[in-house]
Amino acid sequence: MLHCYLEGLPLLYRKSVDTLSPYVPGFQPAMDGSVIKINSNENPYPPSPKVKELLGGFDFRQLRYYPDATSQPLRELIGAQHGLSSRQVLCGNGSDEVISLIFKVFFEQGDTVATPYPTYTFYKSVADIINVKVAFVDTAEDFVIDLQGLVNTGAKGIFIANPNAQTGRLLPLQSIEELLNRYNGLVVIDEAYIDFAGQQSSAVHLIGAYPNLIVLRTLSKSYSLCGIRVGFCIADESLIHAMDKCRDSYNVNHLSQIIAAAALSDQPYLETTVERVVRSRDKLEDELHKLGFTVYPSHANFLLCKPHQRSAADIYNYLKAQQIYVRHFDSPRLSDKLRISIGTEEEVESLLRHLRQYLGSDAAAHT
Repeated sequence: MLHCYLEGLPLLYRKSVDTLSPYVPGFQPAMDGSVIKINSNENPYPPSPKVKELLGGFDFRQLRYYPDATSQPLRELIGAQHGLSSRQVLCGNGSDEVISLIFKVFFEQGDTVATPYPTYTFYKSVADIINVKVAFVDTAEDFVIDLQGLVNTGAKGIFIANPNAQTGRLLPLQSIEELLNRYNGLVVIDEAYIDFAGQQSSAVHLIGAYPNLIVLRTLSKSYSLCGIRVGFCIADESLIHAMDKCRDSYNVNHLSQIIAAAALSDQPYLETTVERVVRSRDKLEDELHKLGFTVYPSHANFLLCKPHQRSAADIYNYLKAQQIYVRHFDSPRLSDKLRISIGTEEEVESLLRHLRQYLGSDAAAHT
């Protein structure tokens, strides 16, 4: 009926929308306890017990009020944890909203941003929407980022996921500082996975010295809070002020604000969870080597690996049939590889058991 009604009317949306390729998330199976979901880099462990305690005693009458419009209490907490002012912090509906806001505030149509390839594909999705060009700079064979290549693009801004979203490679803090010393454009360091690399690797320490630096964080990964959609960025006050003027009103809901604060206040639980994930990551890396995989160094909560006995697509489909979901990207330099999120100890064991069964004698030849 709607189609018939629209026939003969002028196009109601921008022509460029027809050419957009939307961001494609990992497959979301029904979470009924019968599947192993290790395809979206989610934390396999629950959020802090403080979150459960908070929700158990939550007064639902509060939901009839608007949330704090600027997430000020949450900003103050984040600022205090990093030794910064709340005026250097902006909170968003996930770090994806903050990324969208950065594009909206700092780039005009026709501008160019540079980013390594491969990386988080959402950067290009947002850039395409507002007609900003993306210059991809190939990483090396081992996926090390080419910083000089990024600078040489002449782009107005550089986006670097660190550790990188598809590879897990960590760019040392010294290298980031070298980039900032020779590049005057906007530098966005997306630290979605930084807790798995260690806080000493974070570029937050550089905020006071470089007014062109924005550091992104999210509570989705290490804090096990993908479902509440809270992210934030830290930057010079002038950049935060500009972004604050352009963000959506009430952009972070009340429940998300108080849940985020509860999780952030429980740093001992975060450290314990991160240690468990890193321990499982190291074990999985060792076992995949024994099965004949090439495994790329990772400082995140996942591993990028290349099988040699069977194709990555075949292994992906086999595991899917066993209701084990990993990630396979049908894209250049990644199509022969799998990205495996780190699950619980039991999930890692189940994955390895099925891989040994499927690879059989081929795997035995590499042990």
